[in-house]
Amino acid sequence: MFDGSGIPRLHYEKMFERLAGMEIENFEERRRVADLSFLLQGITFTVYSDGRGTERLFPFDLIPRILPNPEWQRIERGLTQRVIALNLFLQDIYGPQRILKDRVVPRSLIMSCPHFRREMVGVDVMLGIHTHVSGIDLVRDSKTGEFFVLEDNVRTPSGISYVLENRLVMMRTFPRVFQQYEILPIDHYPSELVQILRSLSPRGGDNPVVVLLTPGIYNSAYFEHSFLAQQMGIELVEGRDLVVDADIVYMKTISGLTRVDVIYRRIDDDFIDPLAFRPDSMLGVPGLMSAYRAGNVALANAVGNGVADDKAIYAYVPDFVRYYLNEDPVLPNVATYLCSRQQDLSYVLDHLPELVVKAVGESGGYGMLMGPAADRATIDAFRDAVRANPRNYIAQPVIGLSTVPSYDPAAQRFAGRHVDLRPYCLYNGTSVTIVPGGLTRVALKPGSLVVNSSQGGGSKDTWVLRGES
Repeated sequence: MFDGSGIPRLHYEKMFERLAGMEIENFEERRRVADLSFLLQGITFTVYSDGRGTERLFPFDLIPRILPNPEWQRIERGLTQRVIALNLFLQDIYGPQRILKDRVVPRSLIMSCPHFRREMVGVDVMLGIHTHVSGIDLVRDSKTGEFFVLEDNVRTPSGISYVLENRLVMMRTFPRVFQQYEILPIDHYPSELVQILRSLSPRGGDNPVVVLLTPGIYNSAYFEHSFLAQQMGIELVEGRDLVVDADIVYMKTISGLTRVDVIYRRIDDDFIDPLAFRPDSMLGVPGLMSAYRAGNVALANAVGNGVADDKAIYAYVPDFVRYYLNEDPVLPNVATYLCSRQQDLSYVLDHLPELVVKAVGESGGYGMLMGPAADRATIDAFRDAVRANPRNYIAQPVIGLSTVPSYDPAAQRFAGRHVDLRPYCLYNGTSVTIVPGGLTRVALKPGSLVVNSSQGGGSKDTWVLRGES
């Protein structure tokens, strides 16, 4: 919010003036109203490891993160480039595998990835789109101000419902500030997504049957599943609501069976079809992969995308951009050490207290060592784990995440808290649509760099301004 001399930055001036002129009691009241709004709408998430209860409110911070338009335009260019390159990589890796033959990426790295699905090799996905929906995690270096890509999420990225609901709550809470700013809208996301989904129909036509497949009410993102289905005007179904007959997918209804053309699935690969993957899955649809391979139903996102989410393969995404697009990456990666490389492994083992170490297949802040904040026993345990399975780990230097003002309800004061940013990207095969802003996740604990909701983080509304300021 402030420059180095303590003066509010131009794009934050109006918000600063509004907050500076507000009594803390008034702000507290608005915060309580916002929390009540989330509660009444059932906007919750689940922490499976927490024995205290199933659902909790997603903490929401009322001070928005504001991005000037020129800054956003660069982010948008970088994200567009990255999403297209990731899609080309997935087309290639499940097709001709040119990138492996040209030795840009080690074949052993791909084949050892647990999310590489051999069942997808040779499958022609509808319109050639693997990455229909992507959530790309960005961090900003507090020293240089530069944005870096931290992670790619092209399996079943979640969080867009919080982006949309955060905006509605902010508009009700600070209506006068919204009148003072020109903020790019975000409410077009559901209509853009459903348009892409309808375009995937194998049968064509004007009225394809599109459904959203959810694991059910106990899933951590169930609110989002029901919210998106309602916003898009499509049916919300569980695996037991669908049946496959002669490689055709049908939905059970009170009027009989209705053929399904497109499934926006929010179930991981492992559980989507017990005949193809985990036989103990009660969430998926037996025979779904057979119908998919036959081209009788479209899935978004495509099966097998997890190979592009692997944190070891993430290190090669700048090479994907150069290889497939013949361009330099607009947004850089965070420097990454691959423990599968002997030289990198030696360095990581010698410098664990200085590094962030991540398990390549984990998410949500799990399976991670924050070296500078870890005790000796934790570091030693990670050293043993890395030695035992180097392919399963990467390491990165600690990035000093940028901070933005947030409200500390315990102290009833404003304080700087670390944030990241997850923009959401939609790909229709020819162009990428990016929701202006995205989900700003904030580490609500003082000094914490972990922003995940499962680790005590919250969220903010993210404003992208229309003008040049």
